[in-house]
This record gives sequence, C-alpha cells and structure tokens, in this order.
Amino acid sequence: MSTIFSRTKDASRALSVIDDAKRNAVLLRVADAIVEESAALLEANASDLAAMERSNPLYDRLMLTEDRLKGIAADMRQVASLPSPLGRTLVERTLPNGLRLKKVSVPFGVIGVIYEARPNVTFDVFSLCFKSGNACLLKGGRDADASNRAAVALIKRILVDEGVEADAVNLMPATHEAAGELLEAVGYVDLVIPRGGRRLIDFVRDNAKVPCIETGAGVVNTYFDESGDLEKGIRIVTNAKTRRVSVCNALDCLIVHSARLADLPKLLEKMSDRVTIYADPEAFEVLAGHYPAERLQHAGPDAFGTEYMDYKMAVKTVGDLDGALEHIRRYGSGHSEAIVTEDASAARKFQAMVDAACVYVNAPTSFTDGAQFGLGAEIGISTQKLGARGPMGLEEITSYKWLIEGNGQTRP
Repeated sequence: MSTIFSRTKDASRALSVIDDAKRNAVLLRVADAIVEESAALLEANASDLAAMERSNPLYDRLMLTEDRLKGIAADMRQVASLPSPLGRTLVERTLPNGLRLKKVSVPFGVIGVIYEARPNVTFDVFSLCFKSGNACLLKGGRDADASNRAAVALIKRILVDEGVEADAVNLMPATHEAAGELLEAVGYVDLVIPRGGRRLIDFVRDNAKVPCIETGAGVVNTYFDESGDLEKGIRIVTNAKTRRVSVCNALDCLIVHSARLADLPKLLEKMSDRVTIYADPEAFEVLAGHYPAERLQHAGPDAFGTEYMDYKMAVKTVGDLDGALEHIRRYGSGHSEAIVTEDASAARKFQAMVDAACVYVNAPTSFTDGAQFGLGAEIGISTQKLGARGPMGLEEITSYKWLIEGNGQTRP
C-alpha cells in the first residue's frame, strides 16, 4: 500500500505548479465526460445496486440516475467557475525592522476521504481537491466499488489526456484493512475526512494517526414554535423530512410547542402516506385517529437520538423555547437545526444558543449542502469546531504558509 501512498504524494507536488486555467479545463472535460459516458457509469452502478436490498436506507445514496449524473456534472462545472482558493493573500504587513510578512493560501497536499455507499462523493471530492491543488486518496465502501472504479477510471483517462499526473486521484481497495492503512499513513496523507454514519466517523476519529475532520453524522431537529406560521411549517417540515431521507441533513425529530399540538396533524399531513412517526405521549394522543395507525408508534428510549436515514421521524412536545433548546442540546449532533417562528426574539435566541454548524430560521435543513451554499460541491459537512465547520468547499481544504522577505536584518 505504501506505493500508492508515495505515488499520490509525488502527484500532489506536481499539482502545485499547475495553473488555474489548466485545472478548470480538466474539470470541464471530466464534467462533459460524466454526461457523455453516463451509460457506462450507470451500468457499473446497476451492478452495485443489484447486490443491495431496496429496503436498505443506503440504497438511495448508492443509486445514480441520468439526472443525478447531470447534477454531478453541473456541480463540477460550478467548481471550475469559482475563483481559485490558492495564492490568496490572507495577511500582509511590514514589521518595524523592515521584514515584509505575507500569509498566503496553499493546498494541504494529500487528502484522504473514507466514505460509504455514495458514488457521487468520488466526483465531488476529486473536483474540490483538484481545483484546490490537492491530490486525493479515495477509500469507498464495498457497496459502491464498481461505481467508484468506473468514476476514477474516467477521471484518470482525462488526466492523462491533459498531461496531468494520473495519481492526482487514487482509489484504494474497498476493504477495512485499507481504511486502517490510510489512517496510519503518516508522512503521506495530510488530512483524512470521513463521510458516513456515526460508526464510521467514530472509527476514523479513534484510529487516525493523521489529522482528521469529523463530518456527516446528523441528528437533525426542527422546532415549531408557539408563533410558527402553519403554512410555512408544513412546507419546511415536509421538505426537510421527505426530500431525500438518506442524506445527513434530513429531519429526524420535529419538536412542537404544546400550544400548537392541535396543528400537528396538519403539519404532518403531507407525509402521512410514507413516514412512520414515533411520538411522545402528548403528540401521540393528538395524532391518534388523525394519522394512519400503521405509521404511528409510541416513541421508545432511542427515538430522539437516532439519525433515521429513512421514512421515519420522532415528535417531541415541549412547553417553551427553553424546552426545545434543552432537547437539541441533549440529542442534537451539531449538524443542522431549525426553528419555525414569527417571533423575532425567539429566532435570535435560537440562533444564539443552538450549538450547531448550521442554524436555520424559517427554512428547512435540506439546504445544508455545499452546492446550495454556493461552494460548487462539498467534501463533507464538518460538525466540529476546530478548523472547518459546516459545508466544506474549496477554502476549507486549503492551508496557509508565511512568506517573509528581508534585506539582511538580524534578530537582536
């Protein structure tokens, strides 16, 4: 495995001298090829899908379609259109002794990404890493191995055609052992990022000997306040829960003010044909007879701390905003939280006191996404506070260095 590490490290050095025009040209060619060669990519993806049960929550994440491939290509074109994150002057000053200091943005070098059944991540990570001058080591899961290999083969072919080091992107074996070696690749890998569920993130954090950034796990709540607008609430809750249930920004728990319990059946009406509700006693009493009995259950001990990634959602009743804040403090994962309210002071308090990467007022958490934030794509959504936080785009995967120029000065 050390060979693939050393080749990728060497390629990262070569990437540092490629200009932005060349990077953009490569990305645009890859984007075009994704659409033009969609049949081959979908054929590889079909072989992965055939090995997975449709009932698996990861099935939707694994699935590629022509529309999804067009969306991936569009995101890559957007990345190409963005300003280069490299060579930016972040700080510049001249000291009293005449030394000139400049702090400039530079690539990390080699970024390793460990991810599960998400073949779109292969293209997203490559586009962001390549645009920011980083080489990438990809370690996908077995479930998406054929899809990932087809994607990387397409990328490598275009890199070679463009005279760029093919080792700017490498796909590691889809094995647990390969993940372990990546996490121990000191001297070769400058940063590793996990994209997946809590078990994967915990494994990376607990075993990495190289720097890592926690991303992904999202236990997401939305609080419907006493002053919440019902029509806004219906749109926001429905979109946050049902747009795509398998993604990390999908809604897991609706918190409702006790004074608005009578509106709960209406709030949930548009999802009643598909979403199973795990309701606390107060909510269950209101929903009984107004929500399909086969999809209404009492909330158990684990209902409020679960990332469902499925057509399932918990409902919690609180007496006031402080109760909602306490629930989020206890069960949230620091990913995305939302409030539906017409009370400006409640909105400000929610924004100030909720400790999460993304905090919404009167908008669904489904917007937590790099492309939606104008970043082109994302390499992950960081839930930690040291360094990057929230959707990670180009700027978040660059570092910096100090350039100092003198004229013979010496330190006393």
